[in-house]
Order: sequence, then C-alpha cells, then structure tokens
Amino acid sequence: MSMDDRRAFENRREAGRALAARLRPYAGRSDVVVLALPRGGVPVAFPVAQALDAPLDLFLVRKLGTPGHRELAMGAIASGGVCVINDDVVKWYGIPPDVIEAVAGEEEQELRRRETTYRDGNDPVALQNRIVILIDDGLATGSTMMAAVKAVRQLAPTRVIVAVPVGARDTCEALAAIADEVVCLRTPEPFSAVGQWYLNFDQTSDEEVRQLLKAENRTATPHP
Repeated sequence: MSMDDRRAFENRREAGRALAARLRPYAGRSDVVVLALPRGGVPVAFPVAQALDAPLDLFLVRKLGTPGHRELAMGAIASGGVCVINDDVVKWYGIPPDVIEAVAGEEEQELRRRETTYRDGNDPVALQNRIVILIDDGLATGSTMMAAVKAVRQLAPTRVIVAVPVGARDTCEALAAIADEVVCLRTPEPFSAVGQWYLNFDQTSDEEVRQLLKAENRTATPHP
C-alpha cells in the first residue's frame, strides 16, 4: 500500500474527482449513466458525472429490516418500484408475507418522500441498455449497495459498475461476484468505518442533494 493509499480524502468531492480519474475509459459515451446512492454518494458522484459527461441521477434504496433485528436486511425496495427479498433471511426467521408487505409499505412511504424531495418532479433516467455506474461514498458491510445492484439488474442495463472511493476489502470482493466491475480506490486493512477515510465527513443534507442535481441538470450535455 502506497502512502497515498493511506491518506484520507479531504471530502467527498475530492474523493469523487479521484474516482473520476479511474473511470475515464467511460468518458464521452452516450450509453453511460451515473447513479448516486443518497445522500453521501451524491457529492462523490457529481464530479464523476461532470468528468465523464454523463447524466447524473439518484438510485434510492430502502432496507427492509427484519422484525426484532432491524439492522438485518430481509430485503430492500428501490427506485422504480423494484423489490428485492433475501430469501435466506426470510426462511431462517420464518417471516410471513404480510409482515414483509407491512415493512415494505412503511419504507415505500419514506422512499416516495425522498423521491419527491430530491427530484423536483423530474423523471428518473432510463437504465435499459445503458452502462450504469453506481456510486456511494464508501462500503462497510455493503448491504445497501448489494441491494442496489440487484435492483438495477431488474431494469435491464447492459452493465453494472460499482464505484467507491474506499471500502472494506471483503465487501468489495463480495460485490465483484454480482456486479460486472467494482472500482474501489482504497481497501485499507484494517477497515472499521468509511468516515475514518475522510477529513471532512459531515452529513450530506437533503438540500445539498437537490442543489447538486439542479446544477448537473443545468450543465449536462443532452444524450440520445
């Protein structure tokens, strides 16, 4: 590991610029879409989308927590009405369909709230037959990103790429089994938390997400 690999990123935007350099082979292609996982993934994805001259959009994912073990995901719902169920967890805990439906209904309300808050009435970018680059500010357990990859697959892209500035090595390797490509700039050992690899890891606000999307929409080159 080089000294640069051990250096913390200044902030999410600096991390995004570094990520953009690694993703340069995808620059200028009309079939590339950059999808950010809100909220922290948006300031990372913004400079990537600008550097690649690709549209920037959000991909919202809400974990479905297992009753009594809320941190354990029994599935997830995502943008576009996509639902992914973890069959192993459902079978192990004997979770009935009506319970899954109830939890999904609660999370659907929050997903819709965020869609309304962030999008300002704009429709999601179509993903069919596109190369999708999914971006977050880092990967610890990776459960949300794994759900995002599985959900995006259901929308018929040609390729799904996971791109993050920093992540746990085991998590990046696990994602490589379900994504077409994983770009992780740093996989430090030991790894305990994403925030340790940023000098400024302040929470990204809803307003910052909205402003970045508006700025990208103003400057984006139209693609067919």
